[in-house]
Amino acid sequence: MEISFSRLDEDIARFTLKDATPAFANTFRRTMIGEVPTLAIEDVLIYDNNSALFDEMLAHRLGLIPIKTDLSEYVKKSECSCGGEGCSSCQAIFTLSVEGPGTVHSSDLIPADPRATPVNMDIPVVKLEKDQKVVLEARAELNIGDEHAKWEPTLACGYKAYPVITIDDRCDACGNCVEECPRNVLRVGKKSVEIADGKLEDCSMCRLCEKACMASGIGDRPAISVKPDNTRFLFVVESDGSLPVKEIMTCALGIMKDKSDSLVDVLNEISGAI
Repeated sequence: MEISFSRLDEDIARFTLKDATPAFANTFRRTMIGEVPTLAIEDVLIYDNNSALFDEMLAHRLGLIPIKTDLSEYVKKSECSCGGEGCSSCQAIFTLSVEGPGTVHSSDLIPADPRATPVNMDIPVVKLEKDQKVVLEARAELNIGDEHAKWEPTLACGYKAYPVITIDDRCDACGNCVEECPRNVLRVGKKSVEIADGKLEDCSMCRLCEKACMASGIGDRPAISVKPDNTRFLFVVESDGSLPVKEIMTCALGIMKDKSDSLVDVLNEISGAI
């Protein structure tokens, strides 16, 4: 199994996963979305709120603000030595006190831990008119996306099978398939249609090129064929900023390995007991 990156930034990765199965690719995707932990606001103590939003709506909006997460500093409450009571190892505390007129932004959340700050400081929370006020304390904790979407570390995380385009010698370069391709993957060559340089991975496998070829009266099968390679997958992963995308991938692979090792141990125990 091999991973080849065509792009790797702090928040976005595009890569090819080779020599894998569809089951592994989908497990990798689901683990990155739902099992990599991040910080998100879970409890809100509201001392004063006479804004246009009900307390519950205000707390919900705060919970959806992505928070920078250091996985080496925080643990889940269920795994913390405090027994889930709440301490600096399992929760990050924020305070907020704003009077109108004006708009409350994520930058108004003052963190007790300067490392756990909102990813984006310009997220609007609520608009305040004159004499309106919001005063609260928010507590963020570590959890996973399987519990609630606010703990998902990814904005986008998906894959597709790598496209394989085959053009046989019956192609007469009529160009019908080139005109039909919505992503400009094909071009007309000297003797036949060709794949445009660097455009193969853009193919969505819609197979409109095959239909256009058949419509030209070429026979009972098209001269161009588009099929997926089910051992190779194109991934795009975008982080919400709470974790670097490379850390999301590394953490997800570690979680998959731990689960696999646990399954092997259970199977060995079962086989030994028989």
